[in-house]
Amino acid sequence: MFKLTLISSILLLGAAQTSFADSSHNHGIKSDKSAKVLAPFDIVHTKITSEGNVATFHMSVSGKAGESKPAATGKLAGSHVFSYVWPTSLDSYSVGFEKGAGILALAVTAHPDFDDTPLYDENGDNNTANDGNVWHSHWVVLKPNDQCGKGALGVVDIPKGTKPRLPKTWPGLPLLLDSPGWSPTFNDDTVKVRIPFNDIGSVNKMSFDGVTAGLRVNQSVHAPLLCVVDVNDVASGNLSLPGKVNK
Repeated sequence: MFKLTLISSILLLGAAQTSFADSSHNHGIKSDKSAKVLAPFDIVHTKITSEGNVATFHMSVSGKAGESKPAATGKLAGSHVFSYVWPTSLDSYSVGFEKGAGILALAVTAHPDFDDTPLYDENGDNNTANDGNVWHSHWVVLKPNDQCGKGALGVVDIPKGTKPRLPKTWPGLPLLLDSPGWSPTFNDDTVKVRIPFNDIGSVNKMSFDGVTAGLRVNQSVHAPLLCVVDVNDVASGNLSLPGKVNK
């Protein structure tokens, strides 16, 4: 039921239909180009590979990856986030959240109006509070949330007065969001993130998909705090998580 709801939410948000992997790629999901999607977010290939205890999350688009970022609004409320996302079947507990908290996804994001990586100085200016516009990585936990719009997804909020299990690098926002500091790399049409895992065996068994999307901070800056408002592309076309690590 949950999976069907999640698939429906993506389709309602207008995800472009794409095709599954074929033998022209050694690993991952191959997707068709779409003239309806902006080239920096038009997914053509998504994969995850591992070597030793390190997994590499890889996404290629038909244009220049990372070229487009949100325009600054000058305020947190209503501000936008652009993202490259790998939804996975990995349990949220594996990266420091409660078990079964929702869909665990790795996200590479940029957002000029706020900083959610307080431990890191991504732009190297000795100020850790002004780096939101530099592409950076997060673990996020997603669930359908009708308060974000009918059938839409949102990052799971932390209710006031509760103290759930959280990663050590949780940035202090009332969300199931982690800022682990794994730096993404961009090379022409490709974005990659290399992540070490204590339990690489679980990672090697997981399934995954690829998504490019826009998120928005709620105007009230309150639950729901961060909603998915615009899905640009889905690698599989239906968020069925067909990708297999190293396959």
